[in-house]
Amino acid sequence: MQQVKFPWDIEDYKQLGRVLDRYKDRYFFEVMLAVAVTYIFLQTFAIPGSISLSILSGFLFPFPLALILVCFCSATGASLCYVLSYFLGRRLVYKYFPERASQWSCTVNRHRGNLINYLLFLRMTPFLPNWFINIASPIIGVPLFTFWIGTFVGVAPPSFVAIQAGQTLYKLSAPGDAWSWTSVVVLAVFAVLSLVPVMFQKRLKEAVE
Repeated sequence: MQQVKFPWDIEDYKQLGRVLDRYKDRYFFEVMLAVAVTYIFLQTFAIPGSISLSILSGFLFPFPLALILVCFCSATGASLCYVLSYFLGRRLVYKYFPERASQWSCTVNRHRGNLINYLLFLRMTPFLPNWFINIASPIIGVPLFTFWIGTFVGVAPPSFVAIQAGQTLYKLSAPGDAWSWTSVVVLAVFAVLSLVPVMFQKRLKEAVE
C-alpha cells in the first residue's frame, strides 16, 4: 500500500499503475471512479498532472473507454474551473492578465457564431494555456454548454496521443516521451480541420453578400 500515493512524476505513475492494475480486475468501477475523481480534481484547480493521468488511463482501460473517460473528465473538470472563475476569478484575470483577457474577448466576439470551432482550435494548439482558457472563458462571455462541448471534443486528439502512449507506460521516462513529430503533425491537421467550417461559412457569407 506504500505505492498508493498521489503521483507527482512519471515514476509515481508507473508504481501507481502497477498497483491499480492488480486491483482493477476485482474493483474495476472503483478504480475507474478513483481515476475520474482525481482527473476532475486536477482540472478543476488547474493542477499539473493531467497528461500523466491520461497516460495512466490508457494503460489501465481499453482504448475507447479511456478516451471517453479522459474527454469527459477534462470537460467536466474544466467546467468546474469555469464556474469557480465565474464567481471568484473576474478581478484576478483583469488584474494579472488585462491585455490578454481584452484581446481574447475581442477575438471571441469576432468568432461568436463559431465558438465551438474556435474552442476546438484553441484546445488542439498551444497558443493559449488550458488553465487560462478555463478561467477566462466565463469572464469574456463563452456559454458554459458551448465551453463543455468544445472542451470534450477539443481535447480528444491530444488525449488520443497520451492514451496510446499509455500502452507503453513502463518504457516512458517522462510524460513528454509520449509525443513525437508524428503526433504533432496529427494535432496540426486536426487543428486545421477545426477551422474549415469557419472558413467555409465565411466564404459562403461573402458569396451571398
